[in-house]
Amino acid sequence: MIARLISLLIGYGFGLFQTASVVGRMHGVDIRKVGSGNPGTTNALRVFGAGAGICVFIGDFAKCMISVLLVRWLSSYILPDISWLLSLYAGFGCILGHDFPVQMHFKGGKGIACTAGFAATLPLQFIPVCLLSFFIPALLTHYVSLGSILLNIILVAMMFLMGQNGRIPVPQKCLPEIYAIILLIAVIAIVRHRENIVRLLNGTERKTYLFGKKKEKGEHSKEGLGGNDDGH
Repeated sequence: MIARLISLLIGYGFGLFQTASVVGRMHGVDIRKVGSGNPGTTNALRVFGAGAGICVFIGDFAKCMISVLLVRWLSSYILPDISWLLSLYAGFGCILGHDFPVQMHFKGGKGIACTAGFAATLPLQFIPVCLLSFFIPALLTHYVSLGSILLNIILVAMMFLMGQNGRIPVPQKCLPEIYAIILLIAVIAIVRHRENIVRLLNGTERKTYLFGKKKEKGEHSKEGLGGNDDGH
């Protein structure tokens, strides 16, 4: 139990690094007071441009990936049988730190870039499925929030499927813990997107054109990367 708590706290510590806030300060702006107010990738894209948004995504992706791999490496020398499980606690902790950072009064982002970094540390079979589950709906509908929600749902389904087929490198007795962790990550993501879900149901969710939108003649509104309020 102590090892699990330490792993969670290590991850939480990594999650406290708010990349969007750092990028905002570099621009002389508190990102929580501009755009959607969300310290995440999409809001950074909308407020500061594509370069800043990419930096925020990479930073949030990397901090979760590094925390998972670091704990997995350290615990492999101490508790090798459950090192993979402990690394998932670190990933969960990082997402919690990003979403609920103590230094920002527990008002952080929505954790999707962190979840992507988390998914990148899972068995290789997860990666193409997770990529498709996000990009297909996001590109077809231009709703980033929809892709983000589906990513988490597919991640849960994949973990259950792989676990039941013996494809997860942990003792069988640890599977319920793993299922609980991945389910909690998905539930938190969905709750953090509750306003987006309401807008999706009402047909009022703003769209994001990931690769830009071809302008019609006479169209003057600026839409493209980051052109909505559902930042992560």
